[in-house]
Amino acid sequence: MIHMRHLIATLGAAALAACASAPVQYYTLIPAPDSTQTENAAPPANFQFELMPVGVPAQDDVPQLVVRQGGQSVALLNGQRWVAPLADEVRGALAVELARRMHAPDISSGVPATGKPVLRIKVDLRRFDSSPGNYALIDATWTVRELRSQAVLTCTSRISESVGQGYGDVVAGHQQALYTLAGQIASVAPAMAEGSVPATCPAP
Repeated sequence: MIHMRHLIATLGAAALAACASAPVQYYTLIPAPDSTQTENAAPPANFQFELMPVGVPAQDDVPQLVVRQGGQSVALLNGQRWVAPLADEVRGALAVELARRMHAPDISSGVPATGKPVLRIKVDLRRFDSSPGNYALIDATWTVRELRSQAVLTCTSRISESVGQGYGDVVAGHQQALYTLAGQIASVAPAMAEGSVPATCPAP
């Protein structure tokens, strides 16, 4: 009995040591504030935008990073996690980059300024794929609607970034893909604010 207790205690200590040696790493898609400063010379836009909640694929809507391993296999990385739900991370990153590129405020949690057009933006990610050493890929459907005229544009974007082996590299790749997506959305915003629908979607 004494030997059994000693064995259990030893195994318990070993398990605790293993846990202590493998801390969880948390990641965010939202850039640091000092890397998103707008240019002082840029005048504010004559419109404002409302970014709706972002849809993400069900298989990626988990706290862990999900990475591909071969053709059909995926792994949930318990030691590598998002600091907030993935949908919130994606929306936060897009909101920051859209505001920077368009020089316009996101009024999703505030009151719109009187007299300025409001662009309602909806983004749904159909794919959010991560393959360390290969790519970070997003496949999105997005809609921009000017609320006064109800002018609407719906587009799709498929953006892939080459990434290194590290999980931080994968996260940085997804950041860059989201910045590219924000740029495509921002490129049609001035025309949409005037109630004019562009003839074509931005080049993928």
